[in-house]
Amino acid sequence: MNSCLIITGEKSGEEHALSFFADLKSKLPNTHFFGVGGNELESQGLELLYHLNDFSSWGYSEVIAKIPFYLRAMKSILAEVDKRQCKVAILIDYQSFNLKLAGKLKAKGVEVLYYVAPQAWAWKEYRVQKLAAAVHTLFTIIPFEKKWFSERGLKHVISIDHPLLTTYKKDLKEFHSKKFSNPVHLLLLPGSRNAEVEKLLPEFIDSFIKLKKEITISLSIVKSSSVNQSLYAPYDQYFEKIFQNEDLLIALKQADFSLAASGTVTLTCALFEVPTIVCYKTSLLNLFIFETFVKYRSHISLANIIHNRSVFPELLQDKVTSYNIVSEIRNWYYNHRKYNELKEQLKTTKILVKGEDINISQYLCDVIENSYGKKIDS
Repeated sequence: MNSCLIITGEKSGEEHALSFFADLKSKLPNTHFFGVGGNELESQGLELLYHLNDFSSWGYSEVIAKIPFYLRAMKSILAEVDKRQCKVAILIDYQSFNLKLAGKLKAKGVEVLYYVAPQAWAWKEYRVQKLAAAVHTLFTIIPFEKKWFSERGLKHVISIDHPLLTTYKKDLKEFHSKKFSNPVHLLLLPGSRNAEVEKLLPEFIDSFIKLKKEITISLSIVKSSSVNQSLYAPYDQYFEKIFQNEDLLIALKQADFSLAASGTVTLTCALFEVPTIVCYKTSLLNLFIFETFVKYRSHISLANIIHNRSVFPELLQDKVTSYNIVSEIRNWYYNHRKYNELKEQLKTTKILVKGEDINISQYLCDVIENSYGKKIDS
């Protein structure tokens, strides 16, 4: 039986993989998929060598602490590649690990499909040379990336629909923009990591308490299953509604505003036209590394990077205060024209994240079959 390695070291990577995995697996019934993923990929047939929770880390300090684990995991994964005579690997996100793995796989004659491109335009541009040497095909999901990577030596670069566009295709087709409601619904999206929730949720709750003194407002939250639930417990009294990860879309459709940790969720907020204040707090070490090495500092949130402008306010480090959050909410609440203008800008998000007209699972299928000398019929 043919085999294909899939590595998704983070939850966002699993979400990307889920956009094509089921279709790919149905096209290749004689191919066994193994690697790193989460519960959902495992339920769909991915044999887990490691669970993505084992790989999860937040910020540079945590990554450094886990280096011995990553080295052991890479050695183990490469041994499995040899044992299974694997000829194709699909590496998804998780650039700190996957880029190193790509070079080692290439040296073993494995075709590497890299999904999706690391943000080398932001920092560590030297990674482009490593990608060009190791990768068969690079998939990009941000509008300017295909041109950027192609100009720097990547031979096969495909711009694809952002995975969120694929995930929510049906929902977006049926979506109708929400009108300003009374009471106003504020949604909290404090992140999927313990450190994020611990740093952000207290400020979010304090902001709500202050807003409630002058605005008729209700509060809801999306709780992440990957977060220690005890971090939410002190604040449960404030929530009118509590949603789980899988209920994110329901929560967004009811929200007038959102407070969110920086991450993929900010793009989801933009797709469903929810004005959002993006917040980011990290350790001093992580901040030092960011300020020293990151070239692209115009925006930190994915929504703003996609739009190449500040559609969402961004509050970083010591700017993440209830005073600043309340000020931003007031700017929208008392100025409906400004609020509605932002909603109009957000309507263009789904256009910006549209890629080339290509069947991703079919493309991956063709590469896998070709690598094993069994070109399938199109």
